[in-house]
Amino acid sequence: MRYSLTLGRLPLSRMLACIPNTAFSLPVPVGERLQLARGWLILGILALIGAGLFSVLLVLARTPYVQQLVPVADLFHVALVVHVDLSVLVWFVSLAGVLWSVNGSERWMGLAWTALALAFVGTAFMCVAPFTGAAVPVMSNYVPVLDNQAFLYGLSILGLGFALLCFRSMAAPSRIGSELHGTGALRFGLNAAAVSGALTVMCLAWSWYSVPASLQDKAYYELLFWGPGHVVQFTWTLLMLVCWLWLATLSGARLPISPRVAVLMFAVGLVAVFAAPLIYFSWPVIALEHSRMLTWLMRFGGGLAILPMGLAVLFALAGAGTCTGAERPLRAALITSMLLFAVGGLIGFAINGSDVRIPAHYHGSIVGITLALMGMVYALLPRLGFGEPVQRWANRQPWIYGGGQLLHIIGLVWSGGYGVQRKVAGSDQVLRTTQEIAGMGLMGLGGLIAIIGGFLFVVLVLGAMQRRHAQEAVA
Repeated sequence: MRYSLTLGRLPLSRMLACIPNTAFSLPVPVGERLQLARGWLILGILALIGAGLFSVLLVLARTPYVQQLVPVADLFHVALVVHVDLSVLVWFVSLAGVLWSVNGSERWMGLAWTALALAFVGTAFMCVAPFTGAAVPVMSNYVPVLDNQAFLYGLSILGLGFALLCFRSMAAPSRIGSELHGTGALRFGLNAAAVSGALTVMCLAWSWYSVPASLQDKAYYELLFWGPGHVVQFTWTLLMLVCWLWLATLSGARLPISPRVAVLMFAVGLVAVFAAPLIYFSWPVIALEHSRMLTWLMRFGGGLAILPMGLAVLFALAGAGTCTGAERPLRAALITSMLLFAVGGLIGFAINGSDVRIPAHYHGSIVGITLALMGMVYALLPRLGFGEPVQRWANRQPWIYGGGQLLHIIGLVWSGGYGVQRKVAGSDQVLRTTQEIAGMGLMGLGGLIAIIGGFLFVVLVLGAMQRRHAQEAVA
């Protein structure tokens, strides 16, 4: 028995020793691409700052007893719209811009700078919109909006910037090379994400052309963003998978997959996206079948590459040694990203009805992607010419942010089991039992911890940027 147990331990170490040390990483950008990546990173950090400010109002508005001190009615929903669009839409678009700038070539740089400028202008309009007059919140899925002229202008300008970003990234990719290696595999993954983004823009244009303008606001925006909202999830998950491989390499893990297998997984993750135009051809946008097919596409097609890629990274982490120094924040971001994304995916199978288990599901998935992107920011800061974040706190930040979000999600699942409805706050939540109050109280506690973790990330990144600028000034 002892002999069999010993053999049970041996295969992992032997298998790891036989794995070729493939480095999944990209070289440091130079010239204009370096400045472009810096610009997209600055926009992403500014978006997180704005989202953090609005998230304070959100958590307070849904926390028992504290909520009575906050004027919730319209303030909650307005804050929710701006928070979601900044923390998901603008943040993801910005980090996609960073990664595509690192990966791209020097061609079509005028188009690249135009995309960045449009994204900045659109974001600014969206942030000031609540202060420009009446702003009626429309809680549509994927992209909630404010029925406000400034906000709609800003959202349209941001969308145009994203369209230019995607098409420029497709038109000016870096060469993968004839001899495939880890760098080429990541380039393929980023190129695949750009193709998915371009298909998202095409679906948005198709929906805009097809949805009757006579519909009420809620129905109109729900149909407008349903298709592209599902398709763009493939873009974000492909970017997350690129980050997982890159972070695993940078944190000292030996991945048990070759570059060719990685390319195959990225291709599998992309191929399902091409079913979206077929769905648009087959059913009108207003048809129930159209919505159902897009939901099934994301549910079954979206996980084709995630599971095998995730298992490969888990296997690498299981056999990796203890990391030290600058590797530790990257390892922490990778582990928490995978944990939150997995929790969000599992919760998706427990959804039944319209309660707060739905935001628990997409919070897990979105936060999983966000943590991967945060880890990449830590890795890219010195590569983009900035300083390194304070290591002591950078090691803790993913655990604080991820742990808070996990408590937040558990509270939502707990409350959702008792029927607490989504997209409501204050007395509209109708918290009747001790269990409901406890669940939403845990949600509030986790949310506040996550806010602290998000604030800490912004402080660490700004500090790294400032130290570099200070060093340049002294030099």
